[in-house]
Amino acid sequence: MSNLKYNPSLLKKIEDIFKEGGYTVRYEKGNFQNGYCILEKRRVVVINKFHELEAKINSMIEILLSVDDLETENLSSESLQLLQQLKAEKTALFQ
Repeated sequence: MSNLKYNPSLLKKIEDIFKEGGYTVRYEKGNFQNGYCILEKRRVVVINKFHELEAKINSMIEILLSVDDLETENLSSESLQLLQQLKAEKTALFQ
């Protein structure tokens, strides 16, 4: 994503979106094909804890933009703004 700084603060903000949206994020070891696993029925996202920061953020953004049942009505204004920014940047990439 173009104008986002990949740092621990961004990771925390994305984690907050998941939390506010009704998902749990866990960091565990495992052989995940894309570095992550989604347990949709339990609303749990599992990220490979051995990935570097940028890979974790990219995985979480990919998941965030693919889940359909994120409870956006529960998001803080900051979280909603970041989510909208991520969606806009994804749309811009594929046009």
